[in-house]
Amino acid sequence: MSTDQVAPREGRRGMGRDLTTGSVPRHVAAFALPMLAGNVLQTAYSFINAFWVGKFLGSSALAAVTVSIPIVFVTIAAAGGLTLATNVLVAQHFGARDWASLRRTVQTSVTLVGGTSLVLLALGLAGAPHLLRLVNTPPEIFPVALGYLKISMCTIPLGFGMFLIGSMLRGIGDSQTPVYFQAVSVAMNTVLDPLLMFGWLGLPRLGLNGTAWATLFAQSAAVVALLAYAPRRQPLVAPDWRRLHIHRHTAGLLVKIGLPAMVQQSVVSVSMVVIVGLVSGFGADADAAFGAAIRIDQLAFLPALTIGMAVSTLAGQNIGAQRVQRVREVFWWGLALSGAISLAFSVLAVSLPELLLRIFLNEPGVIAIGSSYLRIVGFSYVLLTVMFVSNGVINGAGHTLPTTLMSMMSLWGVRLPLAACLARSLHSVTGIWYAMLIGVTAGMLMSLAYYSTGRWKQPINRGGCR
Repeated sequence: MSTDQVAPREGRRGMGRDLTTGSVPRHVAAFALPMLAGNVLQTAYSFINAFWVGKFLGSSALAAVTVSIPIVFVTIAAAGGLTLATNVLVAQHFGARDWASLRRTVQTSVTLVGGTSLVLLALGLAGAPHLLRLVNTPPEIFPVALGYLKISMCTIPLGFGMFLIGSMLRGIGDSQTPVYFQAVSVAMNTVLDPLLMFGWLGLPRLGLNGTAWATLFAQSAAVVALLAYAPRRQPLVAPDWRRLHIHRHTAGLLVKIGLPAMVQQSVVSVSMVVIVGLVSGFGADADAAFGAAIRIDQLAFLPALTIGMAVSTLAGQNIGAQRVQRVREVFWWGLALSGAISLAFSVLAVSLPELLLRIFLNEPGVIAIGSSYLRIVGFSYVLLTVMFVSNGVINGAGHTLPTTLMSMMSLWGVRLPLAACLARSLHSVTGIWYAMLIGVTAGMLMSLAYYSTGRWKQPINRGGCR
C-alpha cells in the first residue's frame, strides 16, 4: 500500500510522531531539545568561524563577513518562510490524519521551493555588487566581501533543500533526524574551515573565501545524504521524483501561508541590512564589533527561536486535530521552558560583555563598542522569548499574515526610523542599540495582543484568517 492509504501509528518507523496526545511539557521538551542541539551545533560553528576569521585574518575580514551576513540571511529568510508553510500544512494534515493531502503538500512543496531557490541564486549572483553597495560597505573591504558573498550565494539551493526536508520531517513529529545530518555537516564545515583558509595538508590557501567554500562542500554532502535517507526511513515525506507536480489548491495554500512568512522573515533580514548600513557609517571597527556581538545574540536567541518552532509544529498538529485547549498548554509551557534559559543569557550578556567578546576580538576599542551593544540589547532576550512562542502558535494555525504585519510595524515603523533618528541625535552607534531594544518590545506587545484575540483557533486550511 502507498503512504496515502496507510494510517500511521506513533512510534512506527517512517510514520511520524503524534503530538496531539500525551504530556504537553514532555512533547515540548522532547521535540525542542533535538532542534536546540542542532541550532547549538550550527551556532558553535558560527563561533568557530568567527574565531578563525577575527583572530587570524583580522577585524577587516570579520567586517567583510559582517556586511555579507544580512544579505545571505535574506535568502535564508526566504527559505525559512516558504518551508514554514510546508511545515504548517504537513503538521495540520498529520494531525487530521489526511494522508492524501499530506502527500500533495510534499510533491508541490518540492517543486515550488526548488524552482524558487534557482531563481534567487541567479538574482543573487548578478546583484551581489549592488547589494554590498546598498549596505554601505566600506571601500577598503569591498573586494574581499564581494568574493565571499558570491561563493556564499552558491549555497542557496542547498540551504533551501535542507530547510524543506527538515520542515517536512518536523511536521510529522520527527525533530531528531535533521539534527543528525546537520551535525555531520557542521563537523565537516568546522574541519574544512582552517584547511581551506590557511592551505593546510596541501590544500589551496583561500583565506576568507575558504570558509565559504567549506560551507558549500558541507551542505552539499548533507543534502545528498538526506535525499538518500528519506525514502528508506521516512517515506511519508519522501518526494516521488518521477511525479513532481504542482497541485493548484495546495500551491495556493502554500503561497497564502508561505508568502507572508517569507516576507516576514525577509523583512527581518532586510531590516538588518539597513542596520548594518547605519552601523557602517561609524566605521569598520563598529562593523567588526557588531559582527562579534551578534554572534552572542545568535546563541542567546536559540532557546526562544527553537522552542518557538517547536510550538508552531505542536500547535499545527493539535489545531488540525481540533484540540485547542492543548494549544494553550503548549503556549504556557513554551514560555516557561524558554523564558528561564533566555533570562540566564540576558544576565550573562549584560554583566560580562567584555569576557564574551574577547572570544572573537583582540582590539580594546572594538570590544568597547561591542560591549555597549550587549549591555543594551541583552535585555531583549526575554522579550524575544515571549514573541517567538506567541508567534509560534499563530503561525502554527497558518495565520502568517498577522505576524508579518506585526514584524513590519515593529521593524520598519519603530526600529529603523528610531535607529536613524537616535544615531543622528546622539552622534553615537549606541542610538542604534537602543532602537533595537525598543523595536523588540513593540513586536512582543503586538504579538501578545493578537494571541489574546483567539483568532488562531481556526486553521487557515479550513478557511481561517487572515
